[in-house]
Amino acid sequence: MARRYRGPRLTRHRDLVTIMVMKAARTMKASELQTKCLAVMDTVARTGDSVILTKRGKPVAKICPITQPQPSVFGFMKGRIEILGDIISPIDVEWDAEK
Repeated sequence: MARRYRGPRLTRHRDLVTIMVMKAARTMKASELQTKCLAVMDTVARTGDSVILTKRGKPVAKICPITQPQPSVFGFMKGRIEILGDIISPIDVEWDAEK
């Protein structure tokens, strides 16, 4: 099973041109998957590459790894900080910036 490299792919986003290198997914016959199912799943989980299953030469399914969403940086301190006093009203101290 040889992988094919299709070359760089150009995507135009406003004024920025980005070159994205797309990996060609590995293909496998459905009958071959029946004998190597667990090994294929382990390989997909370990490498992150997808496998396209074919039946009579036509693609019918795709096995791809599940990606975990990255936690957001917004709100990561929620519930850990306590505000003491009034932080909205102005203070009666003259700042150096006002001089």
